[in-house]
Amino acid sequence: MAHDIEKFKEEINQGYTFKKDSIIIGTGILDETPIEGAQVKIPLKTLNRHGLIAGATGTGKTKTLQVLAEQMSLNGIPTFLMDLKGDLSGLAKPGEMNDHIKWRQGVIGLDYNPEGMPIEFYTISDEKGAKMRATISEFGPILFSKILELNETQQGIMAVVFKYCDDQKLPLLDLKDLKKTLQYLTQDGKAEFEQDYGRLSPTSVSTIVRKIIEIEQQGAENFFGERSFDVEDLIRTTKDGKGVISVIRLTDIQDRPKLFSTFMLSLLAEIYSTFPEQGDSDKPKLCIFIDEAHLVFKEASDALLDQLESIIKLIRSKGVGIYFCTQNPTDIPDAVLSQLGLKIQHALRAFTAKDRKAIKQTAENYPLSDFYDTDVVLTSMGIGEALITALNEKGIPTPLAATLLRAPLTRMDVLSNKELDDIVSKSELVNYYNEEIDRESAFEILGGKINRASKEDKQKELKEQHEKARKLKKKEKEEPTFFESASKNTMVRQLGRTIFREITRGLLGALGVGGRGRGRGLF
Repeated sequence: MAHDIEKFKEEINQGYTFKKDSIIIGTGILDETPIEGAQVKIPLKTLNRHGLIAGATGTGKTKTLQVLAEQMSLNGIPTFLMDLKGDLSGLAKPGEMNDHIKWRQGVIGLDYNPEGMPIEFYTISDEKGAKMRATISEFGPILFSKILELNETQQGIMAVVFKYCDDQKLPLLDLKDLKKTLQYLTQDGKAEFEQDYGRLSPTSVSTIVRKIIEIEQQGAENFFGERSFDVEDLIRTTKDGKGVISVIRLTDIQDRPKLFSTFMLSLLAEIYSTFPEQGDSDKPKLCIFIDEAHLVFKEASDALLDQLESIIKLIRSKGVGIYFCTQNPTDIPDAVLSQLGLKIQHALRAFTAKDRKAIKQTAENYPLSDFYDTDVVLTSMGIGEALITALNEKGIPTPLAATLLRAPLTRMDVLSNKELDDIVSKSELVNYYNEEIDRESAFEILGGKINRASKEDKQKELKEQHEKARKLKKKEKEEPTFFESASKNTMVRQLGRTIFREITRGLLGALGVGGRGRGRGLF
């Protein structure tokens, strides 16, 4: 059934007209035909209300993300993009005109002036770019316990260990610091620790160490340490007022979801704790795009999900918008999905009964429309088309609009290695953050303490052995030898016999005088 085009245009224009600045994202589609003069816009004021870009593989999600990042940059809004597939580096170079782009831009009512955007590359692994690190101390016991998925008993141990390190001025910078501390407190420093802090369960400590080793095996040793990343570097603008696009290259950690979740949670927590309250402003301070967002939630524990949900609900007051890019909206927990103001839904594919059920569920999350049968439109849109609903300046959802999206102004392809190397080599942040720092921390301090204790024990043992040998030698000098004893005993016996003999003789001699005659005796 054909719909009234003028009525459609009127609804779109009324619903997408704002008092403040906005981003033109495309033009409305009615009965599978793009309609000129029905521009779909997103107000800058509501970009901190978070968003979703969803759709099947190959429907244009990444290009939509690219368009949003470009337009935010041109409006002075810095962005931070998590690039798990490696196809966002093209933002640094201008795009190229072709007939299809010329037609698309013409229907939307826009000129096409390709240009590259100011860009900074980051990494938490071995990719090229400025390294983003954080120390164990900056995480704190609560957040670190949630990352390790510790139970209540183990969380208590972690809290006490952090307290001990604070009291003893032991910096916890990386994972080896934490492991060395746990080793010390269950061995050499056990008695000292238990006197002030109580007993640690060896079984629980062993479990904690195993969990630390688990995240080490996913590459976390590259993330924990110094120099710590300053989130203020994510909100830079150029001299001409463009927002810097920060791209973190994550192509080599897709099979390490725990590291990805750890990084995500720590970054959001740091931003939330660092940024001041922004209040009601005309545009956000920063927008974060999380590509392949299902990886954040797939391996996350319940505690981790609770933490993420809490931060997402609260962080918008800091002027920060978070945008999830994934294949299906059902990849995102309902508690998070309900917080999203902007929804850009590309086509979904119905190959199975499960797919059809997911499509029906997705359609129910969008406003009702007189112009669309939403679940039908979801399966019939082409590449570069999407269903869109945003929030107006009063926080009311805009009318649902099937939209022909504008083309990116930047390259729709990746940079060559030479181009990437050229950008990275000119970065001041790369030189600053990639400098290796390994200052004295818990590992070295406790290691030295253990070595000193070991030396003292050895010296004490040697001293005891020396003293024992000295006493033995002294005793040997004071006691006669066997031959001396034997000689001495012989002399005593001889002297005794002589005295006895002389006494006997005297007695017998006396007896002899009065008995048998003088001079006769027994001997």
